[in-house]
Amino acid sequence: MLAQEQGVLMRGAGLKKEMEGGFAEQEGTLILTDRQLVFVTTDEREERFYGFHLIYSDVKDLASVPHVPANTFIPLSSISSATGHGSKGGLERPSLEIKWNEGGKELGRVFIETLSGRTRRKNLNDWARVIQCLKTGEQKLISIPRAPTVDSLQGKVMLILADMQSKGLLTIENEVETAFKIKLDPDEVQTACDALVSQGLVKLEPSLKEDPFYRKASPLGEDELADY
Repeated sequence: MLAQEQGVLMRGAGLKKEMEGGFAEQEGTLILTDRQLVFVTTDEREERFYGFHLIYSDVKDLASVPHVPANTFIPLSSISSATGHGSKGGLERPSLEIKWNEGGKELGRVFIETLSGRTRRKNLNDWARVIQCLKTGEQKLISIPRAPTVDSLQGKVMLILADMQSKGLLTIENEVETAFKIKLDPDEVQTACDALVSQGLVKLEPSLKEDPFYRKASPLGEDELADY
């Protein structure tokens, strides 16, 4: 995975909504890889997040996403246009409009960002340029080291961070304990996280050093589409 945005609204694009039989709005998780754009609505969760009611799929492994009608798979090679709308701090929520060819037809969808704010570095409208560069082969990707196995605490932390979301130490600790049925010391969790940062596998959010937040590093490198 190159990027993941949770709590995204997917709507039909323009007249495509009417042409495709009144496509209904859906909410889920949008994922970008070097080969496809995937919108996931299976195994959804609901959560309150800073006043927002968030509906999303927590995807840590794309191979686990079923190829069912509820999920949308768009090969980058089939995309005819990728356009970003809205801007940071504007009245219109940032969004990504995608048009692609499938079965002799041109289909269209608009993906709208739910968690918008001035503290974000990148928004969904920034995905458009990266998608275009991936299609043309201009997008540079960096090599990410192999993750430790889950036999180690570092490997367990990597599994929790595999959804590419920023998480604080307490959240990481709680999720590792729940997933692996173990009890951890906060200091050993931070030691594991900091070791992963030194290996280039995880990023430490620079604006939150007093209350460390960590996120999995993206192969996009300097062009990563992380939200914070």
